[in-house]
Amino acid sequence: MDIYQALKKDHDEIKSLLDELVTIREDDDFRFILIEQIRDLLIPHARAEESVFYNSLRAVNADRKVVYHGFQEHMEAEALLRSLQVMDKMNFSWKATAEKLRNALLHHIEDEETEIFAEARAAFTKDEAESMCDAFEQLKPKVLEEGFMKNTADMIINMMPPRLADKIRSIGENRP
Repeated sequence: MDIYQALKKDHDEIKSLLDELVTIREDDDFRFILIEQIRDLLIPHARAEESVFYNSLRAVNADRKVVYHGFQEHMEAEALLRSLQVMDKMNFSWKATAEKLRNALLHHIEDEETEIFAEARAAFTKDEAESMCDAFEQLKPKVLEEGFMKNTADMIINMMPPRLADKIRSIGENRP
C-alpha cells in the first residue's frame, strides 16, 4: 500500500462517520460515540499526515501554498471538532457545527486527493510513497496515545520550517 491509498482509506472512514453524525437525531446519545470515533481517527490521521506527508512535500520544495493550505484546513477542522466536543458536553445544539465540520473536511479531502496528491505523485517515487505509508501507519497509534496538549503542540511544530521544528523536537526529546 502507498501513502495515497492509506490517506484515502482514512478519508473514506472519516466521511462515513461524519455522514452518520449529521443524520442522527440531535438527542441521540450515540453522537457521543461518533464524536469520539471521529476524534480518534481524525487527530492521529492529521498529525501523522502533517509529519510524514506534508513535511516530505515541503522537503522537496513542492508548491508551498498547496501544502500550507492543507495545514490551514487541518487547523480549521480541528477547531470545529473541539468546538463540537465542548458544545455537545454543554448540551448546546451541536448539529450545525457537525455539518460545518463535515463540509470543511469534505472540501479538504477533495483538495488533498486532487491538488496535494498530484504534487506528491510528481515529487515521489513509488518506493518513497510506500515508505511514507509505513511511517504514517506507525505514527498514528503513537499520536492516539498522546494527550490533547501534545497533539496541539505537534500541529504547531509541524507547520514550522523543518530546521526549527527539528530543533524544538530535539529539545523535547532531551527532557526528562
